[in-house]
Order: sequence, then C-alpha cells, then structure tokens
Amino acid sequence: MAIYELACETGHRFEVIQSFTAPLPSCPECGTATRKIPSSFALGGTATVPPPPERMPQTWKGTYRGDRDYVTAMRRTAESRQKLEERYPELAGDRRPIVAHEGRYEAAPLRAGDALPAPSEGAGHGHAHGHGHAHGHGHGHGHGHSHQQGH
Repeated sequence: MAIYELACETGHRFEVIQSFTAPLPSCPECGTATRKIPSSFALGGTATVPPPPERMPQTWKGTYRGDRDYVTAMRRTAESRQKLEERYPELAGDRRPIVAHEGRYEAAPLRAGDALPAPSEGAGHGHAHGHGHAHGHGHGHGHGHSHQQGH
C-alpha cells in the first residue's frame, strides 16, 4: 500500500492509500477522472540539523590547520545553521562572540560580557593582572630585585 496525491481536472486535490496496481479513484468532490501528481514532500535519506556555533571547531588545530576544503565545508555548515536559526529563532543560541576558548576555557568557552571565573587552585601565584610576567617589575616574590619569568 502506498499514499498517492491525486488531482482532478477541475483542480481538487486529495490523497489516497491504495495498491500500486489499483485503478485511480474518481474525485470525491466532483466525480471527474484523477491523475497522480508529484507529492509536496518526499521521504528519503536522513535529515540533519547543522550544529550550533559552539559545536563548530574553535581553534586553528580544530580546522585541520586551516585546511581550505574543511574550512569551506564548515563555512557552508555555519551558513546553513544561520538560515535555520533565522527561520526558527528558538533554536538560536548565545550569539555573543567567544573571546577565550582554549586552556581552562576549553570546556566552557568565555563569551564577551561573561564575568571572569574565579582562578582555580594552583593556577598562578595569587596576584591578578591581565598580562604575562615579562613586563620588568617585581611581584613581591622575595627576591629583592626585578626579574622576568616566562611562565
């Protein structure tokens, strides 16, 4: 048994479930002859939903070091996701740019506007400023002189 979409000569459309070999029925509205028409939908293959941006590669290494074919495919996937989210806004996730996605932020990328998480135990030596140690002034390590370290 199959589902067929049929139309009559006057334009009425309807569906029937019948055997492939069975004769086509007349139109239930006007009684005229009918013909099969292409269905407005088809089932075949599997539907895939493009992944959200946070599941796309976030690093140079994640793009196979910028492989052109891979990056082109990812761009197409991202465009497909954007079109999907435009049609279905409820699927859209956090659109803020990711500002940190490696190291301690790998599992939960830091986005623009997020508060910085408290430093984890053993990460550094207790003082906080937003740059490395190679800036030429002491940090109170008890050495009595300025030094540069590259942690």
